[in-house]
Amino acid sequence: MTLKGGFRHFSFFAYGMKVILSIITVNLNNAKGLEETIKSVIGQTYHSYEYIVIDGASTDGSTDVIKKYSSNINIHISEPDSGIFNAMNKGIKLAKGKYCLFLNSGDSFVSDDVLQNIFEQTDYSSPFINGNQVNDWGDHKSTVKNKGRDLTLYDFYAGTIKHQATFIRRDLFDKYGLYDESLKIVSDWKFFLEVIGLHNEQPTFVDIDIVNFSWDGISTDKKMQEKHDKEREKVLSECIPPSVRKDYEQLQLFKNYEYLIIPMRNNKFLFGIVRFFVRLFR
Repeated sequence: MTLKGGFRHFSFFAYGMKVILSIITVNLNNAKGLEETIKSVIGQTYHSYEYIVIDGASTDGSTDVIKKYSSNINIHISEPDSGIFNAMNKGIKLAKGKYCLFLNSGDSFVSDDVLQNIFEQTDYSSPFINGNQVNDWGDHKSTVKNKGRDLTLYDFYAGTIKHQATFIRRDLFDKYGLYDESLKIVSDWKFFLEVIGLHNEQPTFVDIDIVNFSWDGISTDKKMQEKHDKEREKVLSECIPPSVRKDYEQLQLFKNYEYLIIPMRNNKFLFGIVRFFVRLFR
């Protein structure tokens, strides 16, 4: 199937088996990273997945990489898009798996048996499956562990979970909507805030290192920090009432200084002095 400005290819070679997982890779002009990601996917020892590659009409040889591995890719598209979340939404609309995982170009599975370790012995029904992310800084790596507890709205007011290490049940996008394409950086965070923070669709946590995350994407670009902050403020103002935000601002202030406050509260003498001055000046 060919479109103006690009191509689409659909292959159904793996659909004789039950598709548990749809792995979606989004790419734009990152041929080297794309090949690393594809090799990571097709090297998995677990095979109950479909693989979807969404390319934004790259001009750097990415389409040659896609064609090179086309026999291992169920669906691949190369055509112009309006941004990363538009591309991710294309993948979601095509996905047939129970869960979706976004493994974008440059990112890779930590090992060949990651998916087997997660899905081989367990039939999940949870809205999300969240594991650990290994951040690749180029000269070193560091692991971000999952929280391993029920998540609250504050978790998303103050931070997020790692979407590269999160399997998302496909029907959640039907229930709550696709990624907000008016946002260019924080739409994945907005989805988690709404679905987990506001609607309590809690994840199942697995203590498994899932993905090597290449720390050079748009969401981690310091030049984009101002835009990131503006988008985040827009989402918070739309989703969280002002009265609730005031409480959370105070809670965040406490969190920022809890390394001082908690030891002080444990010291009766110091805590007594603080309470005295609070009563004196309030």
